[in-house]
Amino acid sequence: MSVDEGPTLRRRRLGAELKRCREAAGLTQENVSRHFEWHAAKVTRIETARVAVTARDVRDLLDLYHVRDEAYREALIELARMSRERTWWSDYRDVIRPGNFVGLEAGASAMQTWEPTIVPGLLQTEAYIRALMRTGRSFDPPHEIDRRVALRLTRQGRLTERRPLELTAFIDESVVRRVIGGPEVMAEQLRHLIEMAQLPNVMVHILPFGSGEHAFLGGPVALLEFHGVDAQMNHGISRPETTHLDVVYLEGLAGDSYEEQPAEVARYRKEFERLSAKALDHRQTIKMIESLLVA
Repeated sequence: MSVDEGPTLRRRRLGAELKRCREAAGLTQENVSRHFEWHAAKVTRIETARVAVTARDVRDLLDLYHVRDEAYREALIELARMSRERTWWSDYRDVIRPGNFVGLEAGASAMQTWEPTIVPGLLQTEAYIRALMRTGRSFDPPHEIDRRVALRLTRQGRLTERRPLELTAFIDESVVRRVIGGPEVMAEQLRHLIEMAQLPNVMVHILPFGSGEHAFLGGPVALLEFHGVDAQMNHGISRPETTHLDVVYLEGLAGDSYEEQPAEVARYRKEFERLSAKALDHRQTIKMIESLLVA
């Protein structure tokens, strides 16, 4: 188990393993809930990582599923314990949107993102963030704005840590042309985009106005990938199968949603490939941003 994994990812891995065990035992979620006299949705929430499961619950579930491999059992029980550990973002629960995208982002190895209106959060400067907050959260008290800014800046550490997130950011041309915070703030933001695009793990692509329609016109999309963590689990787990943990995050004014079914994730991955074919390459993207700085 990678030391870089966070509780959110561990919880998803555990839920996927428990689902596999349940299906191998020929039981439905309803069967399990009725056996333990649980709320009907509890098994669903465990398997989809919506709740943290206790080590006792894991032990009881494995007994019901007739899982006898002691090494495998202990590995899952340990995973349950570790999935309940406190995280750095626990201190920001009051300003994190429901669904804990931050936890997924913290555990992902790669992310493709589409932003139609603003610079992606991981690539924003502090001044740009504050300009957005002044407009979008004009009624929030100053201390809460400060906490939201601090959260976003802390998230950006994923791009420069020891095992950094591989980020591919697709942004609409309007993003670099829309002046946020005034000319000086926007100029700083554009220079920052160029600087961040020089990192070996960061790729920025502009989708020009002339590209026409595409599947992501509805709003922001992020595809989070978990390479290297969905294969065999350590600590005694020797199953050869892999668990598909990639997830699509859809952000909207009415609320956020996630797509986790492999077929749906594959569909979004294909759409990102189509978007890539329409977008400017790295050199062309940098050239466009530089032209805006001298205009």
